Amino acid sequence: MLCHDGAVPDGMLPNRPDLPGTSPYPVTDDPSGATTVRGRTPVPMDLRRVIAVDWSGAIQGGHRKIWIAEAIDGIVVRLENGRTREAVFDHLITLATNDPHFVVGFDFAFGMPAWFARDRNIPTIADLWRQVGANGESWLASCDRPFWGKPGKHRPADTPDHLRCTDRAVPPIGGSQPKSVFQIGGAGAVGTGSLRGMPGLATLRDAGFSVWPFDPPAWPRVIEIYPRCFTGPVVKSDPRARDVWLATHASPNARLQDGVPGLADHLGIPCFRPDIESLARVSEDAFDAAISAAAMWKYRANLASLVPTTEATLLLEGWIWDPRHPMPIGIATA
Repeated sequence: MLCHDGAVPDGMLPNRPDLPGTSPYPVTDDPSGATTVRGRTPVPMDLRRVIAVDWSGAIQGGHRKIWIAEAIDGIVVRLENGRTREAVFDHLITLATNDPHFVVGFDFAFGMPAWFARDRNIPTIADLWRQVGANGESWLASCDRPFWGKPGKHRPADTPDHLRCTDRAVPPIGGSQPKSVFQIGGAGAVGTGSLRGMPGLATLRDAGFSVWPFDPPAWPRVIEIYPRCFTGPVVKSDPRARDVWLATHASPNARLQDGVPGLADHLGIPCFRPDIESLARVSEDAFDAAISAAAMWKYRANLASLVPTTEATLLLEGWIWDPRHPMPIGIATA
């Protein structure tokens, strides 16, 4: 499988389905200023609330490692941990009952390389999530190919591509790129968290959430995020580095440095309440959640304009949301 890297010449806009005027869905005008896809909930452009979840697949202490950050009108007003994976989804569904107009980002893979699903006759992402819900724990326990990462279980050399198109498309950031969903052990592994997160996407979808890039636009919306896109090459495990990053990038006057734009908006509104900024320094998990929420709000116009892909490969794999590196429309498969 060949993945389009989404690159376009400087000064040119890519041909994108998620830009105004190029939606494959019938769009109507709404007097409130909302974007309406016929048959779906109106999607207002004045997005005021975003939520970022720094996820964990750990069995022991997972509730301490999962951090939820919430930004309203440009300020991160909530940063907390303590919820189990199941409780996180219940919490979001409760929030949506009161006010569905928000976007939530999770930092785990929403899909797997398309060949994995096709080889198993899994036709849709919903079917994949069901398979993961039914078999994910046994996959983790056995760590049979194509999975690897447990002691004595090395990456299979004769297995097809271990990365999704979106994993390959993210430019290297300080030597880091998204890792394979098949890696379930070792430094930076995301497989365990992803396999324990995908069934929750089915839960949210059943509750009325729109999961991007698979579903037509509606509120609430769920996106896949990669916090490194927002933090840049900072050594997040170093408390001092986190302190310096926050002082550099989160102040009202912050500007582009090290390839990372300042998070404050053009009005100079600070990103965090002082108590929230202190919490963001506690751990790299809290840091990732807080920075991701602030970045999501900064690029809220992009979030409000997203529409789903029509590419068969991406409909099985998903796509990491990064407004500076948009989802391509050309995916070649062999």
